[in-house]
Amino acid sequence: MSENTDTCLLLPFRHPAVRHLAWTCTAPQLLHCSQSFEPARHLPTNYPEILRDWDHQPERIPKILTETPPRRLGFYFERLYESLLTDLLGWEILLKNQQVQTEGRTLGELDFVVFNRNENRIEHHEIAIKFYLGVPGHDGPDRWYGPNARDRLDLKTDRLLNQQTRLTRRPETRHLLAQRGIATPLVSRVFMPGYLFYPDNRSIDISVPSTTPVNHLHGTWHYASQILQADIARCVPLHKPHWIGPWIQTTEPDPAAAEAALSLVIQRNIPQLFAELDRDSASGAWTEQRRFFLVPDSWPANA
Repeated sequence: MSENTDTCLLLPFRHPAVRHLAWTCTAPQLLHCSQSFEPARHLPTNYPEILRDWDHQPERIPKILTETPPRRLGFYFERLYESLLTDLLGWEILLKNQQVQTEGRTLGELDFVVFNRNENRIEHHEIAIKFYLGVPGHDGPDRWYGPNARDRLDLKTDRLLNQQTRLTRRPETRHLLAQRGIATPLVSRVFMPGYLFYPDNRSIDISVPSTTPVNHLHGTWHYASQILQADIARCVPLHKPHWIGPWIQTTEPDPAAAEAALSLVIQRNIPQLFAELDRDSASGAWTEQRRFFLVPDSWPANA
C-alpha cells in the first residue's frame, strides 16, 4: 500500500481547485485493468509549471474550476477531469454525460467521448472517484463499502467493466454516435482514483481485490464510540469537495469543530472523514498527515 506520497508534491498549491486538479493528475487508481487510463502517460512535461502559474495567478485558472463546486463530489470530479482533458492535455471533448436511450428507456450514459490527440483516435472514458471502507467477511467474502454502504467496490468494478465500458458496443449507442459524425468502435478507458480505508485493528487481515493496485492511497476507519475527544484534538473534519486530498490550512485545528463532527456521527449515524494535521516548521501551515473515517457503531448495517 502507498502512504500519501503525493503530499509533498501537492501541498505547495494553495488554491484548492489547483491542488485538486494536481491530485487528479497523479493519484493512483483503485481499479487497474487493460482499459485503465493513466494521465501521466499523456500529460505534457511542463504541466506542473502550468499549475504553479495558475496557483500564483488565480485569474488564469480555467473558468470551470473557479465556479462554485457542486454539492455532489462526482459532479465536481467531472469538472476536474474536463479541465485535465482540455486545459492540460489539449484534447477535444466530443460528448459529455450523453444518455443512450431506446424506446424511452435509458440504457446508460457516456461520461466522456474525447479525441486523443496523442494517439490520433476517439476514446470513450468512464470516470469515478471512490472511497471504500474494508469490512472483514466473517461468514463470506471481505467487502469494501462506501460510506453509504449501498455502494461497494466489487459492484462498482463489475458495473464499470461489464456495463459502462461496453455501452459503445450497443447498436443504439453506435447509431447515436453516427448521428454526430463519430465513427465506431471506440476505445474505452476507465479512470477511478480514490482511497481504501482499513479497519483500525491492525491484527485484522482483510483481502484487497486483485484489480486494485498495491500502490493505492489509503487510511483507516474506526467506530466513533471507540474515539476520545483527545484522539481528535489535532484533527479536522473534511467536507466535500475537500475529500480530494491532501488538506492544508494556515490555522491550528479547532478541537470544537472536531468534537461537533464526532457528535454528528454518533447522533445522526453519518460517517465522517477526518484529517490529522501537523504544523510544518518551514511554512507554518498545518498539513495533512493521515486521514480516517469515523462511523457509527451500527455501520454498515443501517448506512
